[in-house]
Amino acid sequence: MSDNLSTLDSLPPEILNNVFVRLPIKSIVTFTAVCKTWKSLIQNPTFISNHLHHSNNNNKHPLLLFRHCSSEEKEHYILHFDNQDFNEYTRFDDFPFHGQSYDGRFQVVGTCNGLIFLADDLYGYHKFFLWNPCVRKFVKLPKPNITCFSHDAYDASVGFGFDSKTDDYKVVRFVTLEEKGQKGKSPPEVEVYSLSTGKWRMVTALPPVGAARGRKPEAFVNGALHWVALRKTGNKFLNFVMVFDVGEEVFREIALPKLSDQNGDGYSVMVSISAYGNSLALFQQLFLRLRIWVMKDYADASSWTKIISLADVVLIEGIPRACIPKGFRKSGEVIMELYGGYLGSRDLKTKEFKDLTIRGYAYTFVGSYVESLVLLDKPNQQRKRQKRKRNNNRQENRFVDQCYIRSIGSSSS
Repeated sequence: MSDNLSTLDSLPPEILNNVFVRLPIKSIVTFTAVCKTWKSLIQNPTFISNHLHHSNNNNKHPLLLFRHCSSEEKEHYILHFDNQDFNEYTRFDDFPFHGQSYDGRFQVVGTCNGLIFLADDLYGYHKFFLWNPCVRKFVKLPKPNITCFSHDAYDASVGFGFDSKTDDYKVVRFVTLEEKGQKGKSPPEVEVYSLSTGKWRMVTALPPVGAARGRKPEAFVNGALHWVALRKTGNKFLNFVMVFDVGEEVFREIALPKLSDQNGDGYSVMVSISAYGNSLALFQQLFLRLRIWVMKDYADASSWTKIISLADVVLIEGIPRACIPKGFRKSGEVIMELYGGYLGSRDLKTKEFKDLTIRGYAYTFVGSYVESLVLLDKPNQQRKRQKRKRNNNRQENRFVDQCYIRSIGSSSS
């Protein structure tokens, strides 16, 4: 065995690269323990990038990531093949953040190149993680610039994307805030966290007038983040898509289709956005109906097309269950979360519903996923000792309580 390793170790780096780049993640991670030469080669940022590029270009078995919570509010993350059988590929049972969120669960903002971005931005908690479960590595983000100690009240939306120009991952935080001692809302503030620098910084580009709709889903498409936003004009509210180019760090906006039931009251209209291939889709729920719009030509608002209107109730085991759209499969079918924890897939042409036999409790996230080595070159962030962790939790709980009290006082004034 040692002779074989010596032979392999003597191969030129370019040949080893050519071999390793074709191997699955589990094998590559195991090989980091074989020798220092292999570990150095595999943990090189260039190799990590090349492996991801090769995986994306040769991805014959697309994957879907599911997050759901059990009745005990424990988070479960499972990968399924996005094929006809929808069989399970693997599950990540070693979720490292149980009990670290304010209300028992994190918001899964999105996935990108194997990274899962988790956020808990309620009542000043400000906990953010970039996690790659395939290599068991994560990065805890520092506290942002805008907190409830720096501002009386705010409503924050977050997004996560990849800057292909700089090969960097960015978290974008869009904050509609109220300054101390001032009445009325101030202009929105935007801050960006960069994985390459490990820091938050303020963005000078002015966003469109309006506010992103709280913790609604965002969509990362064509190098840009997209939120459904709301703008007040006179006595009317108007929904639109706020767009942030992750590379150029500039804003623009895209008009939504004319929603016939809106009647100028966009505030009460339930809409959410989703990635649809290389473009966007819009879910509109109103009066027990689900309408799905697709933008056929990206960034061309005139290409919005309503592709279906159907009842947002499905019969399961003879019981009508309300359903919420969560995202799309590669086939174009829409994933639905049904009341009671059922998950299913609906064909938009035949309207046929298929039970995916996945059972959760609530707070389901569904998104496309690709395995990667991203973060493998980062130092492993070990858990803190239990005593120190308890002390930190006490401090955070006091901080959260103070923020909550401040937010209640601000809203009542």
